[in-house]
Amino acid sequence: MAKQISIITFTGKLGNLIGYSRGGKHFLRSLPAKVRQTTATRRAARRFGIASKRGSLIRSAFSGLMDVRCDSGHVNRLTSALIPSAGGDTGSITAFRFNRHTGTDRFLTLSPKLSRNGILHIPPQTLPGFNGIHTLEIKVIAARIDFTTHQVVGTETAVLVVNAGESFKGAACDVDIPGKGTLVVVLQIKGLQNNMPSCNRKYLAADIIAVQPPQTLPVLHRQTYSKDPVFTPPSKEIEAPSPARTRFSFIQLE
Repeated sequence: MAKQISIITFTGKLGNLIGYSRGGKHFLRSLPAKVRQTTATRRAARRFGIASKRGSLIRSAFSGLMDVRCDSGHVNRLTSALIPSAGGDTGSITAFRFNRHTGTDRFLTLSPKLSRNGILHIPPQTLPGFNGIHTLEIKVIAARIDFTTHQVVGTETAVLVVNAGESFKGAACDVDIPGKGTLVVVLQIKGLQNNMPSCNRKYLAADIIAVQPPQTLPVLHRQTYSKDPVFTPPSKEIEAPSPARTRFSFIQLE
């Protein structure tokens, strides 16, 4: 350890030297010739790298489709959620909030469920009322992500607007995007004031509500649904969409 006595001091790396301060005084030390990593540190670095890469792929799949602004720490939080399993168990990100200040459970007391055959069910329930919030915009965003090839295979979205503080009779949606990879479903809910989104972050939520890994075995007795995801009340049959339809669509109760 050497002390800096020059009029001009510095901190940080300069060539093979590192400047730093301690107790108001500046010192120098040389860079180590070789960084020794233990097996544990190498394993930790590898796990972090895998988690970081998968987290980046997940964010890129939804970044252009979500209308809710993420909090400043969502990148680190998503990576941290993937680190324990080295990114292998993507199910660990279920219930992840892109906006940590508000979750979709603030608006839906009964959580949506994704069945094995790719049908997302939103149970019937009474929606809570909020001061100044007249309607809720419910948006489902589904993405098929292949973590092996590091590609987003496909994405689809659907939007449904319902009245806040009233009875909701439920809905179902086929979100099974064709292709190989993991199916990740995000539910976004925004509180609307006179058909305009609230500026209050406590009325803006976007959560990962379901993660379905690639299925290696065929699902037997799958219920027949349209290939294009269609939201429909459970009491009505799903209508066949026109061939030109490429996005999710909704059928609401009268």
